[in-house]
Amino acid sequence: MKLALHWKILIGLVLGLAFGYFMKTIDAKDFVTDWIKPFGTVFINLLKMIAVPLIVVSLITGLADLKDISKLSKLGSRTVVLYLFTTFLAVSTGLVLANIVNPGKFINAESRQSLLENFAGDASKKIELAVNQKSKGPLQPLLDIVPDNIFGALSNNGSMLQVILFVILIGIGLILIDPEKAKPVTDFFKGFNDVILKIIDLIMLIAPIGVFSLMSALMVEIPDFSVLQALLIYAFTVVIGLLLMTYGVYPTLLKVLAKYPVKKFFSAMAPAQILAFSTSSSAATLPVTMERVIEHVGVEEEVASFVLPLGATVNMDGTSLYQAVAAIFIAQAFSMDLTFSQQVMIILTATLASIGTAAVPSAGMVTLVIILGQAGIPEAGLALIFAIDRPLDMLRTVTNITSDATVATIVASSVGKLNKPEPHEWDENLKK
Repeated sequence: MKLALHWKILIGLVLGLAFGYFMKTIDAKDFVTDWIKPFGTVFINLLKMIAVPLIVVSLITGLADLKDISKLSKLGSRTVVLYLFTTFLAVSTGLVLANIVNPGKFINAESRQSLLENFAGDASKKIELAVNQKSKGPLQPLLDIVPDNIFGALSNNGSMLQVILFVILIGIGLILIDPEKAKPVTDFFKGFNDVILKIIDLIMLIAPIGVFSLMSALMVEIPDFSVLQALLIYAFTVVIGLLLMTYGVYPTLLKVLAKYPVKKFFSAMAPAQILAFSTSSSAATLPVTMERVIEHVGVEEEVASFVLPLGATVNMDGTSLYQAVAAIFIAQAFSMDLTFSQQVMIILTATLASIGTAAVPSAGMVTLVIILGQAGIPEAGLALIFAIDRPLDMLRTVTNITSDATVATIVASSVGKLNKPEPHEWDENLKK
């Protein structure tokens, strides 16, 4: 029997964790770091390498197929509204849970001081990045969207919004010019798109090996449990929030707004979710997310190619939820009681800050500094959550890409671009 891709990746994940734990117990961390981890890095780099070309070719072909500016306007407005709505829900969920559980009250003075001392250096680096970001002015996010050199933007995965803006302008140009003149350009990009998708298939052949390497490295690099136990209640609060969003809010939205079978959706998205967990990067996972949403969920390419790259850049529900919980946790750890107005500002700041969060591991730490500063919470408290951040980053990336796929499905359904499976097809699709 041929094993499905998500099972192969899951096996690689479990074996990697077990191998990493074994190597850690025999004090062979250097072997994993020097000889195993590089294969995982190569795998992530391959995915990142293909991400920008995929965005360019798929978005151009998708927009050109719309053939009408009004369709693009409808697609864009619905996408932005849904992304803001899910982010608002995520931040609110995080705040409600944090106020119910009160995770910061479970950390004692000794643990707090130990964490502040051990991770002060890591925290100061993130604080410095955030200060540099704030010092550029309130309209800097707007300036960052418009590139002064598109080739520079194309060479940097952190400049996805700039690439998306440029490609949207090309797509609009193709819609507005004579169809006969546009046809050679769209035909070229459609052919190039097929090549990119085939390259993704080839890269995914080594996904189990890449995931094995990443998980082995993770296991030898995370701190000992004695360091982590003080943060278990905080981690528990974040995880519960992520689970509520991933397996509560999104399935409800799919049922109500798209009338899409939830079981089919999660079966289709399983490989992308496992990959997101392994890489902690929405950008690295984007090629697989797009392939699963188009080929297996049934969202037509012109919708997926617009909604998903945008989501990988501006829609960070998992990150926003974690930032809300982290802000309350740090405030409580310093015996601060946040007022209702301060918590409302956390919702607004986290929702807007998610737009500028890069789709790379731990980028949410930088925007969290901004949120802490706005709420009057000591920014040095960032050191309290560093020890547990990587595992939580993996989980919140799963929520991020699940949210992107959910919004893409709902938007596609609203504009008649969703190919829903017939009931008798569900069981067959589950085997793929």
